[in-house]
Amino acid sequence: MTLRLADIVQSLAPTVQAELVGNPDVQIERLSTLDAAGPHDLSFLSHPKYLAKLAQSAAACVVVAPAAREAAVSRGACIVVDDPYHYFALITQLWKRRHVLQAAPHIHPSAFIDPAATLAPGVSVGAFACISAGAVIGPGARIAEHCVIGRDAHVGAESRLSARVTVADGCYIGERCIVHPGAVIGADGFGFAPHQGQWIKIEQLGAVKIGNDVEIGANTCIDRGALQDTVLEDGVKLDNLVQIGHNVRIGKHTAMAGCAGVAGSASIGAHCTVGGGAIVLGHLSLADHVHISAASVVTRSILKPGHYTGLFPIDDNTAWEKNAATLKQLHVLRERLKQAEKSLSNIQEKL
Repeated sequence: MTLRLADIVQSLAPTVQAELVGNPDVQIERLSTLDAAGPHDLSFLSHPKYLAKLAQSAAACVVVAPAAREAAVSRGACIVVDDPYHYFALITQLWKRRHVLQAAPHIHPSAFIDPAATLAPGVSVGAFACISAGAVIGPGARIAEHCVIGRDAHVGAESRLSARVTVADGCYIGERCIVHPGAVIGADGFGFAPHQGQWIKIEQLGAVKIGNDVEIGANTCIDRGALQDTVLEDGVKLDNLVQIGHNVRIGKHTAMAGCAGVAGSASIGAHCTVGGGAIVLGHLSLADHVHISAASVVTRSILKPGHYTGLFPIDDNTAWEKNAATLKQLHVLRERLKQAEKSLSNIQEKL
């Protein structure tokens, strides 16, 4: 299957206006990177530092910013738009709509659907899925194989749950959400009270509330709240293997990379990013537009927007051990330095 360049630009025109330079009838067979693109491929240049690759690319057409227009035109066809990365993302969506066939709504005969569940028109349910009493599945939602939808749970219109997703009792997923395989929404939060050398379970009585247009990666776990709900607002994006503790709140359009973890009752603002493997400790607050580097550990609330990093740089192990040993002595060295400064000040006063 192919798409004409003119058709691509016209299809996206209601969303983003772009200038097509070159033959509008060129047929595009594939989307590709600048390095790998062939004579029938469409690619993009998202950053000026890759400008040298533009001249070397064999792509049939490249999406570029206005600043790269001249260089792009000198090599062939191009689409000029203010934000090439955003435009290319829209092209990938268009490509999938045109090239990936969507099966007609279908409920597999092996699926169990409780008579007290409510399924709107156009819902698909895969093999061996289980939809419990009181659950509500919105129009056009797709529930894949082996999914479990708990009692009184809600899955919004056009949301897509991949295989083996669990949405526990009373949890809510908004519209147009994407949940990848193995994700668990609404498991019990990690809540125990110590008593006479034992851990006494605190029943988790809240739920999970997820807004619209949220995407949740494979094997990510979002725990239900203890008393109040765990909340993910509209547009949140979570990578694979992310852990969200109970009573956490994540603001609109925040994104978290793989293996990040947020401990219970933390609050993360809107439009934040959390790098892979980073940890946010419990009961902390991050303001809007806070960006945490990968592998950082957030040990205090951050109330001012900005980019924050908290990690000890990697080094040769022998050198690292020496530096770590020195760090342990920093308090003693600090006190010795203060004492030395005080003694020097006394000497200067006597002189």
